[in-house]
Amino acid sequence: MMFSFLLTERCVVLRFLKFPPNRKKTSEEIFQHLQNIVDFGKNVMKEFLGENYVHCGEVVQLPLEFVKQLCLKIQSERPESRCDKDLDTLSGYAMCLPNLTRLQTYHFAEHRPILCVEIKPKCGFIPFSSDVTHEMKHKVCRYCMHQHLKVATGKWKQISKYCPLDLYSGNKQRMHFALKSLLQEAQNNLKIFKNGELIYGCKDARSPVADWSELAHHLKPFFFPSNGLASGPHCTRAVIRELVHVITRVLLSSSDKGRAGTLRPGLRPRGPRVCEASPFSRSLRCQGKNTPERSGLPKGCLLYKTLQVQMLDLLDIEGLYPLYNRVERYLEEFPEERKTLQIDGPYDEAFYQKLLDLSTEDDGTVAFALTKVQQYRVAMTAKDCSIMIALSPCLQDASSDQRPVVPSSRSRFAFSVSVLDLDLKPYESIPHQYKLDGKIVNYYSKTVCAKDNAVMSTRFKESEDCTLVLHKV
Repeated sequence: MMFSFLLTERCVVLRFLKFPPNRKKTSEEIFQHLQNIVDFGKNVMKEFLGENYVHCGEVVQLPLEFVKQLCLKIQSERPESRCDKDLDTLSGYAMCLPNLTRLQTYHFAEHRPILCVEIKPKCGFIPFSSDVTHEMKHKVCRYCMHQHLKVATGKWKQISKYCPLDLYSGNKQRMHFALKSLLQEAQNNLKIFKNGELIYGCKDARSPVADWSELAHHLKPFFFPSNGLASGPHCTRAVIRELVHVITRVLLSSSDKGRAGTLRPGLRPRGPRVCEASPFSRSLRCQGKNTPERSGLPKGCLLYKTLQVQMLDLLDIEGLYPLYNRVERYLEEFPEERKTLQIDGPYDEAFYQKLLDLSTEDDGTVAFALTKVQQYRVAMTAKDCSIMIALSPCLQDASSDQRPVVPSSRSRFAFSVSVLDLDLKPYESIPHQYKLDGKIVNYYSKTVCAKDNAVMSTRFKESEDCTLVLHKV
């Protein structure tokens, strides 16, 4: 686990490891852990997602007194739900990364305002594996199912209308709906920063209800610089609409000019392209219309590349778990082989090359099981990453030759797109993921599906009992 702290003087972010109170590591182990994160970003995720999107950072050693004072200063700002782990204050090691709330594509004038939108898009496809035993998983996406369990356990106040499949569809209508839904119920899937300061987001169920009018007040100078727009509900809607349209254009753009790794022969969603639980799809069905499936994501855009990496989850956790157990039995018999299997690194070129094997025919070997386990870990990393979109208004006379630019109705923005939270998911978390998957599906089936079936049954019964009586006039 990591904790990030922004150093505004140097415009960098320091990330520290976190541990449960009873699980301390040596300085050497902490250094290696951090170096593995850097190597995984450089040798794996940069290859998959592209040079310009991934910022690996470096491991630095800081004076211990500085680290202690820093941790004391920020302790009060840590969310209560995250204080079950202690920050590493003994090794002095940390990761130093660029501040992704700033533009990353070129040197810019500090006085120019910067807007940054952080989106955690989550998993963008419905499982296509034949190993899936719950039929509901072939119809409803994981995110939409999980929402019901999170609200029931008090994690969030209400169910979000956001569905990842709408965002990943490439269809602008569906993408606009998805982004507006995130803005209405941000949860931990959307944050907005202005000049590096958080101005919009949600920490937990106790956070206040989203205030669009306050957000529009912050955003209005970016999208309507001439101030010709009056205040009020119309102004708020106009500003939010501009924001949504600009984010959509950026997400569909290809701003990466470096070599981007591609999966051979190329993964495509084989399951349904529409989630049955998506409020967008449901509203169209009620109107007797079909949901526009997808316009298709441009192959150079970050959403397309992220989806490709997510689909390394070829077997779903249900098909993956028996293979994990096969690797576990092997390690119980030969514990010294853990290093050879590269479970804890090194995450080098050889590790990356093994991920490109997309075969799903099990030959019964530990090698096959291990490859699928490693692919699953990488896929889960892509399912939980964040996309950072930094926007800065273009000056009237500024040349746009050296930087990507996106237009809005009244202005133009230089922008950069980056990916955050690319730490490889732990091998040890797989049993937890298997149990959580069953819990999510069972709760959804017992509550939501049962309620839907009861409603349909009542409607059918009502239609049965309806009798038309004709009288002579």
